[in-house]
Amino acid sequence: MRPLNGPDELDLFCRLPYVLNDELEGDLAHGRRRLDWMWVAQRGDQLIARAAWWTYRRGEDPAVLDVFDIADDADPEDGEQLLRAAMTAVLPAGATPPEAIRFVPPNWRDDEAVRRGVEACVAALESTGARLFVERLRLQWDAGTPVAPPTERLAFREPESREELVGLMTTVLEGTLDAHSRAELGGKPAAQVAAEQHDDEFLGYSSPRSWWRIATLPDGNPIGFVIPARNAYNPILAYIGILPTHRGKGYIDDVLAEGTRILAANGAPRIRASTDVGNVPMARAFARAGYRTFERQLNLVWT
Repeated sequence: MRPLNGPDELDLFCRLPYVLNDELEGDLAHGRRRLDWMWVAQRGDQLIARAAWWTYRRGEDPAVLDVFDIADDADPEDGEQLLRAAMTAVLPAGATPPEAIRFVPPNWRDDEAVRRGVEACVAALESTGARLFVERLRLQWDAGTPVAPPTERLAFREPESREELVGLMTTVLEGTLDAHSRAELGGKPAAQVAAEQHDDEFLGYSSPRSWWRIATLPDGNPIGFVIPARNAYNPILAYIGILPTHRGKGYIDDVLAEGTRILAANGAPRIRASTDVGNVPMARAFARAGYRTFERQLNLVWT
């Protein structure tokens, strides 16, 4: 059990198939990964397990364990041993490990072979103290998919200031169905949660802030907002929110369509988004807008 010795060992690391394999080289080049964060367990020449962490920007601490695989013919305990060794070497002593995520097919429970592999990895993570936190839908709109035209119900403009957008984000957190937001609200006031997401996430996108939109009624009263953006990999809808007093009126369809139009007009070949499985209203809105579920995502946390 050891970290990779150099980029020439990426072929070894990628012997186990996974959707992120094609991104690893680019992540290393841009500092989102480090070789000493990429661990393998071998028996002779056979790769039996691997683990890797990712971070948002070069020089930052590991933000998520997003690669963890155990070979189909390996003992799941080998994966657990690798995970423990790698966590001891990579993470600060005594620190709570960052979240782990696993991308799985949309119907992963229906395919016995896939389900066994996912459950083996989850069991190994749980043996180190993790627990399943939430399952999310990963959604995609493809260029050429129809987009609803603008209606006269709402108008859209750029945010007037950071304070305006953070204020709307704070209000939107009331009654949120998002599991991560609900967990954060257990330890922080809503205004702090909103400000941190704005500054730590939104300001980190390289795409123009002129894409961001506040949705208003014809009289100028804001009812919500949408944050179209581009991360390091894809055009995305980073956040969509409707104020509590305006929910249940169908405005989400207008706001989602506006965000989609902005990215489509800027040449997006596809648009990615995600929402919790339990956020049924949001999932239904994405489906109405032509977004398909191309993957699911399992999030596990240590407490």
